[in-house]
Amino acid sequence: MAREIFTAEHEAFRDMVRAFIEKEIAPHHEQWEKDGIVSREVWLAAGRAGLLGIDMPEEYGGGGNTDYRYYVVLNEEFAKAGIHGPGFSVHNDINGGYLRSLATDEQKARWFPGYCSGEIITGIAMTEPAAGSDLQGIKSTAVKDGDHYVLNGSKTFISNGILSDLVIVVAKTDPSAGAHGVSLLVVERGMEGFSRGRNLDKVGMHAQDTAELFFDNVRVPKENLLGEEGQGFIYLMQNLARERLSIGVTAQAAAEAAFDMTVEYCKTREAFGRPIGKFQHNRFTLAEMKTEITVTRTFTDQCIVKESKGELSIEEAAMLKYWNTELVKKVVDRCLQLHGGYGYMMEYPIAKAYQDVRIQTIFGGTTEIMKEIIGRSII
Repeated sequence: MAREIFTAEHEAFRDMVRAFIEKEIAPHHEQWEKDGIVSREVWLAAGRAGLLGIDMPEEYGGGGNTDYRYYVVLNEEFAKAGIHGPGFSVHNDINGGYLRSLATDEQKARWFPGYCSGEIITGIAMTEPAAGSDLQGIKSTAVKDGDHYVLNGSKTFISNGILSDLVIVVAKTDPSAGAHGVSLLVVERGMEGFSRGRNLDKVGMHAQDTAELFFDNVRVPKENLLGEEGQGFIYLMQNLARERLSIGVTAQAAAEAAFDMTVEYCKTREAFGRPIGKFQHNRFTLAEMKTEITVTRTFTDQCIVKESKGELSIEEAAMLKYWNTELVKKVVDRCLQLHGGYGYMMEYPIAKAYQDVRIQTIFGGTTEIMKEIIGRSII
């Protein structure tokens, strides 16, 4: 059923994304899962197709379209197809927001053409071994030394960690200033002292490279400071709402996809001489999921519209992220149960979905942190 928040142009873009997935991703994704990483070629293909930097200025090869709904379409179609390897959402939804709003003209000329073409893959390094949701607890430091910052520290769980050519690193430029001493530095591939650890072995999302990053006296030119010194924490708070919305959008689409495949299974799989969907308990389970998914879709679309207008609040993004990610976890679990023993077999997409969605309530801020943000807005 068509959704009112999308125009004919959005739906035409959706058709293009589906075609791209079928041609450029689906034939390779199983191998990428085994390799633990995608090929750089799919990034270049995405650049040629106009799927990177949709909201970046046209003069740098971007789409020049700041309508967030195009990224929604892209994320929804990837989620529905069970595609998690190419970290386009990190590049587009998260890093793109920082770069587009904070980069200087010189930085734009240096980075944006490659960003839009897929030649430059980006990552963002917030989480540390001892600091996850508590960003004020980071230990990485960047000390001024002439025309450079000397960066030291380590990061972990970094999406696009192996492939990334530019990494936005969150570090303390003034450790004594608390949240007001945090800055964003852009570290480039090949800088001396910048190294990558292992490609982490995760429960799910195996095709997306997730790595540890190490910074040992990395001399980062002051020209690579993103935005103003000491304003990093404010930038993070401003951009995390978009990140959490994108996670919520993906979770909603994944829940819908899991439900749809399970309905088809319940229509065809028979037990005791009739389709399993004919049993009252199973019908009730499907009815519950259908209702929850439909109600959640309404709130999700409201948040999408608000973000498109620049009106989505931090609290609303937290509510969406909390609710949608908990919902997809619950839906996929019940869908797997309805598949019975076959649901536990990796050849069935529902088993893969069970692995992949588990991270949703953790990354981008845990469910517990989302509740804290919501709670603080009330009391």
